[in-house]
Amino acid sequence: MADYYNYIKSLHLIFVVTWFAGLFYMPRLFIYHIEALEKPETEARVLGNQFRVMERRLWQIITWPSAVLCIASALVLLWIMPGWLSQPWMHVKLGFVVLLIAYHLVMHRMYLRFQRGQISYTSRFMRIWNEGATLILFAVVFLAVLKNSIDWLFGLAGLLALAVLLMLGIRLYRRLRERSGKPD
Repeated sequence: MADYYNYIKSLHLIFVVTWFAGLFYMPRLFIYHIEALEKPETEARVLGNQFRVMERRLWQIITWPSAVLCIASALVLLWIMPGWLSQPWMHVKLGFVVLLIAYHLVMHRMYLRFQRGQISYTSRFMRIWNEGATLILFAVVFLAVLKNSIDWLFGLAGLLALAVLLMLGIRLYRRLRERSGKPD
């Protein structure tokens, strides 16, 4: 099985990319969906129906299958390289993976609510929510690449600094939209 390691790792990375693509784009669709509801009734209904179709296709055809295949390929990689499970960086990485799975499951609940037309979120909330996947991606990639060479406190400080920068970026974007007269 070790002969297939690089193939499985390549597939794993492809599924990571497609999973995150879904996790990044779904909140953006939710934002558009929320903002469409502010349109006149006929337009809101047409756009709402279109966004539900787009959300369903993204979630069921790309995001869920990518998540399952990503996790499955990761388990195969751990089976091939069981020594990784004794390394501290892997414990931290797996902690972030558990957080990512929780994020995905919460996003699934949001998806179901949007599909039923039970939308109680604001576009601002969804913009902030979208950054959760970004933070997890940064943490997982740095852990996977740097492994033991990373200082955990420095890494945590960097992740917190990134979170602050993302929040400042969201505030700046909101102010620019307010100045241009567009809703949040």
